[in-house]
Amino acid sequence: MNLLIESISDLNDLIMQGEAIEAFEKFYHEDVVIQHNDETPVKGKKANRALKENELNKIVEFKSAKPLKVTIGEQTTMVEWELNDEHKDFGERNFTQVAVQDWNQGLVIKEKLYCGNKQK
Repeated sequence: MNLLIESISDLNDLIMQGEAIEAFEKFYHEDVVIQHNDETPVKGKKANRALKENELNKIVEFKSAKPLKVTIGEQTTMVEWELNDEHKDFGERNFTQVAVQDWNQGLVIKEKLYCGNKQK
């Protein structure tokens, strides 16, 4: 449990610093599966990295990422985020998102992201 607490804390710290790609590289498994809401899950680190980089390239200004709540269970973490940025297509966005992560050997193997409208 201590490894999981340390890992989610380090992962969250990187995200708060605007280092989402570094967090992804360090804490996500090669076989990770990530799903946004009810969209089709994306399998593999390479495919998910490409999606993440594409989304981050549309961020004109990263303003803040703040974890509101963190829950840690047996090989599962849940983080409620408050996010604020300036997006190329949507302008200023203030939104919350919940990330539910399953861990395997210190790495995220599965993640589901729940969020509503990302526009202000």
